[in-house]
Amino acid sequence: MTQDVGPRPETSASTAPVTRPVGGARDGGQPPTARHPRRTDGQPPTARHPRRAVGVNTWVWASPLTDDTVGPLLRRVADLGFDAVELPLENTGDLTADVVAEVLAETGLAPYVVGAMAPGRDLVATDAVTVGSTRDYLSSCVDLAAALGAPAVCGPFYAATGRVWRMDAAERAAAYRELREGLRPVMEHAGERGVVLGVEPLNRYETSLVNTVDQGLEALGDLLGPALGLALDTYHLNIEERSSADAVRRAGEHLVHVQVCGSDRGAPGDDQTDWPALLAALDDVGYAGPLNLESFTADNAAIATAASIWRPLAPTQDDLARDGLAFLRALVAAPEEGDHA
Repeated sequence: MTQDVGPRPETSASTAPVTRPVGGARDGGQPPTARHPRRTDGQPPTARHPRRAVGVNTWVWASPLTDDTVGPLLRRVADLGFDAVELPLENTGDLTADVVAEVLAETGLAPYVVGAMAPGRDLVATDAVTVGSTRDYLSSCVDLAAALGAPAVCGPFYAATGRVWRMDAAERAAAYRELREGLRPVMEHAGERGVVLGVEPLNRYETSLVNTVDQGLEALGDLLGPALGLALDTYHLNIEERSSADAVRRAGEHLVHVQVCGSDRGAPGDDQTDWPALLAALDDVGYAGPLNLESFTADNAAIATAASIWRPLAPTQDDLARDGLAFLRALVAAPEEGDHA
């Protein structure tokens, strides 16, 4: 995910997202086997998940998501046929758990909370006041997720999206130590509430800190565990990884959440991504959570600039969501080589 506000000096700051569900999946899709989307039933990974849930982020249509807009948007998501929804909490107080829970109960959508690392939200190379306020914001995302029964809060939780600077190996190692120190209290807060943090690597144009799965594993180090893992987005994988499928396999048991879109940031399908290979890798690591479509509207100036959406990616945003859903439904239902009808 992304959230930027235009050019900034090398040492300035920026944003990104988070995720997790509460209700049952629609249309027969199965929710995660536990509060965390990784398999927790002691069974080995299955060959494929033909009923894997499919979700969508409300950034496809609007920003910010608030108590006033959440009802109509979630009803649209449900009417289109999605099982799950990503709820971006851009600012503390935008969403109230009681209001959102009522709409979730009405629509049957499984919720996932997404955070936004806006300018001034940083855990590294900054001052103690900024670290404190960033922790407070991330904790509010955790609290919303816990109140809604969402399993994970995901996003690039290290520095403002769009903030980049050069580092040598020693400086990077120091930044990763600082990140672990900054994240630890938030991770402990999440663990106490049964919520998992998913830290998302972003592409090189949106951060210089964590671009790849390998860097994410190195950065999080000994914090990785039941309350902290990685959230992966196919858009960033397409840019930074030599093989998206191999990157998923390296994330392995630490994979918390998956966001998908076409290689052009539009609907998945008919793009350059090797979707069958990616799905096979998700099955290999036992990821049983949903595939969540994340794209952005070009009609909102702030979000279009943040996500570099300079042209419409579909005739309408409903078309983008509908086409993406149809492709993902067919993808997860398609028999693999060697399967028999």
